[in-house]
Amino acid sequence: KSNMGERTREKERERERKRENERERERTREKERERERKRENERERERTREKERERERKRENERERERTREKEEEERIDSKRKE
Repeated sequence: KSNMGERTREKERERERKRENERERERTREKERERERKRENERERERTREKERERERKRENERERERTREKEEEERIDSKRKE
């Protein structure tokens, strides 16, 4: 009789261990999902920074072309004056 009770308690402990193991696996999976979300957010921030750097390079190139045009225009005007 007491053996029956012991087996029942053992089965209940085994079920509880399995439930706890499953909860632990779920916590582990959730932590991994969270790490992946953070990595993806960081990749997205890096893409955004790269796009901004690219836009800045284009603006700088455009400013440089504008300076070059102005300089060429001044040189053209100067050379006409000298003629």
